[in-house]
Amino acid sequence: MTTGRADVPAVDAFTRPYWEAAAEGRLLLRRCRTEGGGCGAAHHYPREFCPYCWGEDVAWEPAGGRATLYTWSVVHRNDLPPFGGRVPYVAAVVELAEGPRMMTEVVGCGEGELRIGMPLMVEFREVAASGGGKGDGGEAGGATAVPVFRPA
Repeated sequence: MTTGRADVPAVDAFTRPYWEAAAEGRLLLRRCRTEGGGCGAAHHYPREFCPYCWGEDVAWEPAGGRATLYTWSVVHRNDLPPFGGRVPYVAAVVELAEGPRMMTEVVGCGEGELRIGMPLMVEFREVAASGGGKGDGGEAGGATAVPVFRPA
């Protein structure tokens, strides 16, 4: 089932711990724990296997929330609701202190202040869930949150 809004995540049984943690203001990563040849690497976006060694023993772990700006683009036009009301905004890739890179938005910073390698800190933007049942973009009638980053 779709939510009708591009900024509301599609929550399923596998990603539910990630989105529940985000709603509580915590960022989670997955880390490889595969015995006998596992690499121990952290990764993001959440997957049921390690994308580096293909190990299947991966677990959730908290991330510290610190990152550096890897690259960005300023979006001046977006017709998908609710992004049109936010333009211009900064779509970015950040490198988390734990190693993985993730796509996100940089907030609280003018585009002229952005610099590759600038230190950032996670915060969470609450987004309304779609109101149906679990598994359709959030908890029934509740809200979830998405990670965004601001200058540290």
